[in-house]
Amino acid sequence: MVERIGTVVDVCVLLRNDAGRILLMERANTGFADGALGIPGGHLEVGESVVQGAVREAAEEVGVKLRTDDLACAHVAHHRNAQGATRIGFFFTASQWEGEPINAEPELCAGLHWVDPRALPLTVIPYIADIIRRVQSGDTFSVHGW
Repeated sequence: MVERIGTVVDVCVLLRNDAGRILLMERANTGFADGALGIPGGHLEVGESVVQGAVREAAEEVGVKLRTDDLACAHVAHHRNAQGATRIGFFFTASQWEGEPINAEPELCAGLHWVDPRALPLTVIPYIADIIRRVQSGDTFSVHGW
């Protein structure tokens, strides 16, 4: 019998404002990359499509309301960390939404930052920085950690 893997599916959103800046979140109290910058996102939940999950995560983390039509799939990444755990990430972009982004999870986020994606701070999680650069260049698929 073939062993099947249980891969985590991530759904993430790059919110882009009118000035072309993207929204990053400073992680806090999560146990992973605290103090580093990431993007709104999380794990897909049972019964959700990846688009529905991305809409939910954006609402939960930064308080914005997205319609599924507001999202464009910009990149898919298959990632393996140093411990060998794998995940597949769906990265969406959005340039319109309802509401003003806020820190909706202050217990897990130390602040929000609008940054130029062409000049990312050094504190961006390396995997996320790579994805942002790939999205900027139009690269739609990547494999990390193999």
